[in-house]
Amino acid sequence: MMATSKKGFVAPIFLDLQTLADVLALSVSTAQDLVRKGQFPQPRQLSGRRVGWLLREVQEWAEARPVSMLPPPPNTGAKKPRAGKSPAPMADQCEGNAP
Repeated sequence: MMATSKKGFVAPIFLDLQTLADVLALSVSTAQDLVRKGQFPQPRQLSGRRVGWLLREVQEWAEARPVSMLPPPPNTGAKKPRAGKSPAPMADQCEGNAP
């Protein structure tokens, strides 16, 4: 029996490979590599040729990940182009191309 709300939403139990990668913010190949290395829960057989990952096991794996000591990437300080302004042509910026 699946849990449904008044609007008819069914909470997912299994994730396919693409959805798994999207949920984890990883590439499909990285997710597959983690499974092969035994660093991620194994998929479950759903039918003859279909597998999926239990959402609960994926969530438990994610919660067990260590807190990162890496800071977020710094702001480079590069100026962003303003809307409506086009950059000057490169030929005009080079030395020796003065009018």
